[in-house]
Amino acid sequence: MSAQWNSGINDRKLKELICEIGRRVYNKGFAAANDGNISIRVGENEVLCSPTMICKGFMTPDDICAVDMEGGQIAGKRKRTSEVLLHLAIMKNRPDVKAVVHCHPPHATAFAVAREPIPQCILPEIEVFMGEVPIAPYETPGGHPFANTVVPFLKGTNTIILTNHGTVSFGANLEEAYWKTEILDAYCRILLLAKQLGRVEYLNEQKSVELLDLKKKLGFDDPRFHVEDCDLCGNSAFRDGYKEGQPQPQAFEPAPSYPGYLERQKSSAAPKAAAEPDMETLVRLITEQVVASLAK
Repeated sequence: MSAQWNSGINDRKLKELICEIGRRVYNKGFAAANDGNISIRVGENEVLCSPTMICKGFMTPDDICAVDMEGGQIAGKRKRTSEVLLHLAIMKNRPDVKAVVHCHPPHATAFAVAREPIPQCILPEIEVFMGEVPIAPYETPGGHPFANTVVPFLKGTNTIILTNHGTVSFGANLEEAYWKTEILDAYCRILLLAKQLGRVEYLNEQKSVELLDLKKKLGFDDPRFHVEDCDLCGNSAFRDGYKEGQPQPQAFEPAPSYPGYLERQKSSAAPKAAAEPDMETLVRLITEQVVASLAK
């Protein structure tokens, strides 16, 4: 077991942390009744997770289960969550991920139901701390086909919307995974309120670039730093992952088309051609050469 991981499936503090995150999810209205599930990876082949058919706001450490990386239950009095394969698919494809939170935050889930892409280049915090949020296609929850819907989008994001279902967020620890969900739902709520006022206003090109420069300076990654032909604000960084067609904006005006960040960086790094002199400058240069020649 890696030293950076917490030890063992019997770690009561980790079980208490799952219960605490469950209370936050429930109290925020992100999981009604028995909705949602939470997990933490604690070893090479061990994952603690919430059980099925239990309200996340009222779990106790004794309720928490453990599974192996194939989803087989290895500990716990209750049966493990039926959607644990989603968590495991993320952990298998992203070794840096140690914790996953899946729930149904209402404002973000509204975008999931409408299959409306989350607009970018609007709020500074979203650009720096989240970036583009892809929308995974719908599949009946529970099995491997459902778990595999997120795989094409895992590189470059820690938050994914699940079509007609909810959200899943993940990170190096459980707090980080949960915060992604809270940030996303708050942003979606702001978007919906702004839409009621009439429209949203996008940041201009310069300010959008400044935010990505800040993100890079802070050490955060973003697919816009790597993907060729990717619009700065156009929800296009994950288009290769969409096999059933990329979601198109209907409720919100499409973002303005700005050159991609990677394209911009390459352009600025390329040597600039010398500007051709205008006629007046050309006459002056020739005259100076003639005078210099006659003076010899």
